[in-house]
Amino acid sequence: MSTFIMLGSYSQDSIKEMSADRTDRAMALIDKFGGKVKAGYAMLGEYDLALIVDLPDTEQAMKTSVALSKLLGVGFTTSPAVSFETFDKLTEDL
Repeated sequence: MSTFIMLGSYSQDSIKEMSADRTDRAMALIDKFGGKVKAGYAMLGEYDLALIVDLPDTEQAMKTSVALSKLLGVGFTTSPAVSFETFDKLTEDL
């Protein structure tokens, strides 16, 4: 599993459809693509949502990002992330 940070921005239409039921459908969609939500946050500022998600690979992350955008009307920026420990190991011989 790989970790991805998903930052989302609401559209005007997506704001009208906000509900706990829609959140549940989004979590089920992530599960469908083999993912697990580690954390999720509503935010103020440039982005409205932040999800920290474990997914099997980049291909599944891309599918999940597009599928969530279609379902929610929320635009996502999805980026791979590694822990500081992993990053330190990756860069120790540089």
